[in-house]
Amino acid sequence: MRSFFTHAPFRLYLGLLLLAVCIVVGGILPWLAPGDPLVWYSAPRNQNPSGAYWLGTTSLGQDVFWLLTYALRNSIILGLIVAGLSTVIGVFLGLAAGYAGGWLDRVLSFFMDALLCIPTLPILILMAALFGGQLALPIVGLLLVVFNWPYPARQVRAVALTMREREFINVAWFSGESSTRILIRHIFPYIAGWSAANFINTVLVGISTESALAVIGLSSAQQATLGTMIYWAINYQALLGGKYVWIGSPVVAIVLLFIGLFLVSSGLSMQSAAKRMSV
Repeated sequence: MRSFFTHAPFRLYLGLLLLAVCIVVGGILPWLAPGDPLVWYSAPRNQNPSGAYWLGTTSLGQDVFWLLTYALRNSIILGLIVAGLSTVIGVFLGLAAGYAGGWLDRVLSFFMDALLCIPTLPILILMAALFGGQLALPIVGLLLVVFNWPYPARQVRAVALTMREREFINVAWFSGESSTRILIRHIFPYIAGWSAANFINTVLVGISTESALAVIGLSSAQQATLGTMIYWAINYQALLGGKYVWIGSPVVAIVLLFIGLFLVSSGLSMQSAAKRMSV
């Protein structure tokens, strides 16, 4: 049984199944909502789960199920944007620094090391204080991109430094191939699998960081995310009032989303490692 769970395809497919469920709930179902679940008192308050309200309603008169679909959609979009920009910027700058070397490598390495040494959450808390106590989602996403691109850049740079000394890279260079073609055709395929795994890990970072900010009241409470759902549930004493589904549904959604992303990331990493060992 243990070897079955450590099998790369099993991890990958199980993770993809969990992600597919999250994407359906957060990507498709919001378009089918009977109304805007963000509007207060659009439903009876404090209703228990029933046929009319599958997960009950909040103390603010919101349908928990449809609110969860909106929150999951916004959290996934934020994570994907942060991960996409961070991975693209990091891979591009890491390849450029590692392959070019010289002054470009020194300048980019300085910025990588500087940003890696700065703790992200305290900076976000400071920025929230400067912006009046709450950060809008676009600002949160921008700051997360700034602090997350050095992670893939640093590791891609290390790969590029070793790859540029390989014999086939020298052959390609002496054959007249451009640096851009060498990077894309000969070096990038070696890091493509890892880049995909890093992209997924950065999705985790983006969602978890925004959720942490929202729970302590420093993210925009006017936009539905998994973190803001927990924030409002805590503010209105959902646990003391016995509204466990209200506060529990976003927590379960975060856990399932994180498990799915972790399984996909580890499955891709294991397959990439196996491919490199077979070469």
